[in-house]
Amino acid sequence: MALSAADAETFERCIAVGGLVVFPADTVYGLACEPDSKEAVQRLYMLKRRRPDKPAAVMFFALDLALAALPELGPRTTAALHALLPGAVTALLPNPAGRFPLACASDLGTLGLRVPAWPPALAALADVRWPVLQSSANAAGGPDARRLEDVPEYMRTHTDLVLDGGELPGTPSTVVDLRPFEADGHWSVAREGAISITEVAARLESAP
Repeated sequence: MALSAADAETFERCIAVGGLVVFPADTVYGLACEPDSKEAVQRLYMLKRRRPDKPAAVMFFALDLALAALPELGPRTTAALHALLPGAVTALLPNPAGRFPLACASDLGTLGLRVPAWPPALAALADVRWPVLQSSANAAGGPDARRLEDVPEYMRTHTDLVLDGGELPGTPSTVVDLRPFEADGHWSVAREGAISITEVAARLESAP
């Protein structure tokens, strides 16, 4: 089911006023809220039954927006992000400026970053200019949601907007730790998901 420009505008308005959204990404269905709203973040964590000390990722809907919001990233790290994103990767980045503290939870020195590679049916979301705190739309530890009906019913009924993007690939993002990358080029995979370790290595090796 293709999303429209009107869907993307409604999504953005909902986030801007502190709402919670169930939405499709390039991997699985997610929950999203305003990353700087303590009330919205608390509500998302309660709905997901997630421990408050566990960090979440911040999603930007286009890579240029993410890089503009994180000007302290060094050239080596920026090149790595260009190689990996947009895509089904969550990048763990150094966060010396302490940006998006509610997403970082107990580790303010680390920021998780997502920039999806939007498939044609979801391409309208690429126009969203508002970053979101996001987590998968499942109970903590539960199965990932490939279809909207796989999202727990209580989540769908207790959020402010639900967007149906049809059936998704169903495999969560690969989590790549780039925190030491600027200093020595070292990286590691904290969770293998939609992108294999081999592909991550190939992309990073091709980075300038």
